[in-house]
Amino acid sequence: MLCAEVSIYPQKTNNASQVITSAVQTLSKENVEFKVGSLSTHIDGNDEQVWAGIKKVFNEAQNAGEVSMVVTISNSAH
Repeated sequence: MLCAEVSIYPQKTNNASQVITSAVQTLSKENVEFKVGSLSTHIDGNDEQVWAGIKKVFNEAQNAGEVSMVVTISNSAH
């Protein structure tokens, strides 16, 4: 089991909230559990699911332009 804490920071945009929401919504199509917080999104699943989810979130966010993403990954129980 793997878990990740993901924060998206869109650059050079007036629509940061929209970019973040769109990116996080891609997780609903993945086979992972996720919970959206005020500053980050927590993702739980097996290794492949979590890595795929992180990639989907980043790919969707970068469609809007430059983006920074901070990820903390853990294999310990939370």
